[in-house]
Amino acid sequence: MKGKLGFRKYIFLCVVTFVSFVGSAQTEEEAKLPEKVHHIEPLYIDLVRDLGARRGEKELNIGGEFVNTSSYSIYKMLAEYEFAPIDRLGLEIETDFSFYDSYSSGESVPGNKMDGLRLSAQYSFYVSPKHKTTLAIGYAQIFELIDFNKYSNSTLVQELVYSPFFIAAKRWGDNFHTLVLFGPEFKHKLKTDYTDVDWQFNTSFHYELPNSSHFLGVEFNKALVDSKFEMTMRPQAKLQINEAWALGIVTGFPLTKSEEKFSSFFRVIYEL
Repeated sequence: MKGKLGFRKYIFLCVVTFVSFVGSAQTEEEAKLPEKVHHIEPLYIDLVRDLGARRGEKELNIGGEFVNTSSYSIYKMLAEYEFAPIDRLGLEIETDFSFYDSYSSGESVPGNKMDGLRLSAQYSFYVSPKHKTTLAIGYAQIFELIDFNKYSNSTLVQELVYSPFFIAAKRWGDNFHTLVLFGPEFKHKLKTDYTDVDWQFNTSFHYELPNSSHFLGVEFNKALVDSKFEMTMRPQAKLQINEAWALGIVTGFPLTKSEEKFSSFFRVIYEL
């Protein structure tokens, strides 16, 4: 009987020791996690990865957009996969597709196509929980494709876009968030010596509902294209369905004269 009690006591001590070891190891690992400030990510021009990304984070996005113009309707789809191979570095691959529908049979519209392939990287070089601020730099390499209906013996890639950018994000208190993203876009059409330079400057303001991950906000997408200023306001909301799934809804209203009119956009977000 004593032998059995001694053995049980030994097993009990082993289990307690193992649980304590695992708990202390997890606590130590959590303590080693790099600092990260929670910021709201815009839904339309989103980031490559969360600011201050931690190694192993992964996310899949599927999005769709309807754009109304004076001549035809545009239906767009996108797919994104983003991940963080190391702390504070995010990588992303994105593909975009466009489908066109004319209002009348006589209208000339672009052909349905895969718009392009985007490869992006983003690094958070300054993370300050004290000031609730994060700064990051990034770069996107974009391969713009030609209209498939017009493709013959020429190269499939029509234009290369080189897009470095800078991000500054600040949280005010616990629920208010602001973010700025800006940078040039160098557009080089293949088989030419000409490179055009456009500028993008995006600002966003969001309010996160207390004790939840839902938020409401507005995004202002501004661009200088061919020396012409363009600006679109995009009210938006995000519904956090559960820990892994979220749904973002965006509407677009041009504030400057544009061929594009009202637009709507949705984004399904899945944290892997």
